[in-house]
Amino acid sequence: MRAGSQTRSPHSASSPATASGCSVRTAPRPVEQVAGIALGGFVRCALYAHQTPAVNAALLGDVGARVLIADASMLQGEGAALIGMAGVEHVIPYGGPAPERAHGYEALLADAGTADSGHTSRADDIHVIRFSAGTTGHPKGIVHTVQGWLAIGDEYRWVTPQLDERDVYLAAGQLTHAAVLFLWPILQVGGRVVVLPAFEPGRVLELIERERATFTLVVPTMIQALVAHPDARTRDLTTLRCLNYAASPISETTIAAAIKVFGQHVLYQLYGQSEAVPITMLLPHQHAVHGTEQERRLLRSVGRATPGTVLTIVDDEGRALRPGEVGEVAALTPGAMTRLWNDPEGSAARRLADGSVLTRDMGYLDADGFLFLADRKEDMIISGGFNIWPAELENALAAHPAVAEVCVVGVPHDRWGETPKAVVVLKTGGSASADELIELTRERVGAVKKVTSVEFADELPKSGVGKVLRRVVRERYWGARSDRIGGA
Repeated sequence: MRAGSQTRSPHSASSPATASGCSVRTAPRPVEQVAGIALGGFVRCALYAHQTPAVNAALLGDVGARVLIADASMLQGEGAALIGMAGVEHVIPYGGPAPERAHGYEALLADAGTADSGHTSRADDIHVIRFSAGTTGHPKGIVHTVQGWLAIGDEYRWVTPQLDERDVYLAAGQLTHAAVLFLWPILQVGGRVVVLPAFEPGRVLELIERERATFTLVVPTMIQALVAHPDARTRDLTTLRCLNYAASPISETTIAAAIKVFGQHVLYQLYGQSEAVPITMLLPHQHAVHGTEQERRLLRSVGRATPGTVLTIVDDEGRALRPGEVGEVAALTPGAMTRLWNDPEGSAARRLADGSVLTRDMGYLDADGFLFLADRKEDMIISGGFNIWPAELENALAAHPAVAEVCVVGVPHDRWGETPKAVVVLKTGGSASADELIELTRERVGAVKKVTSVEFADELPKSGVGKVLRRVVRERYWGARSDRIGGA
């Protein structure tokens, strides 16, 4: 009902092509906003609460947003400048009083009524412009149509448990990010959505038990926090049917701990990105931590292509490579973006002739079609002519029982051009020396690829969804140098 009211609020008098910028922080309003914007025929452009007001202002300008819906706290201090932005006709804060020149959220809904807007979306209408998380630079606007976005949910249904009206989706992460992927599928079947304002492991465990949650989507660092929480041993978590995780590598140790807490049949690892999702899924029976060596090697993969997806590994010329050969992952999938917003050259650079999206991720397929990721194309370290993938080293280091988190970057080296360095966060009470970790990487990946130095840190810089900002870590060691690739 409240979602329907949003279709009758002041911005509904504008063209259905109006872009609505949403900076969301407070539950449960994001759910009604996502639904209301779609029902009214508007384009949703979700902003990120962790971004600075200047970045969000630039993104609003990029898409020509005419309406801004935001948590009231986002419009205070430097954020107040968003209210007077050129082109933004309506500012609608919620969760607090409306500043001057802004509309009160609850008052607008009360005045709007609940009548159907009468709008019918076309398949090729723009549904959402998703901004990339900005982990590699300025966020890009990634365009998805109504048909493409619904196809994401349809593809998900092939590789996760069947949903019905009894299901409860616990949105443990921000709905501006991957957590939104389950939203339409659960609403389509009449299920229930429980939204957290922010991730807190004890609260998540409490809500799984109290609300009888059946689905949730998290990142591996969240799983680490959940299984380490004392309530994980006392809460009834048996209703959970799908613990979907994505966005970064996960260690075998964390997988084993998650299975012990949540059960053998609930872990689903998603691989995808804002440009194309889902691409692959590693299913519960493929999380065989106590299986044979052949079965356990699958834990280092991200699964096989979803049924509607065609995966190809290609070289720099777009030619398909054989199984076992490392190249760029290309995905032809129903849930692919239409284009990058206002960037025809960038859009063309991300497509093959057959329509496949070039993911910028490097990896290989084995003989059975399982995808093993090496790293981001731009993150490759070239040391003395050898190509070194940080993720391979990070996976080796994550196997150490004292390592909580790790980020490997290339740092300048006079002889080799650049060399791998590990920045490591140890677990509380954990102990490891730099020499010990360097030796571990030598044993796991060989002397040529091993890390040559280790630095210990209290924490790693992360994006709003918990992804380590490798670019920020790397910047510390390259400083003001204009080049970012070392030369011998």
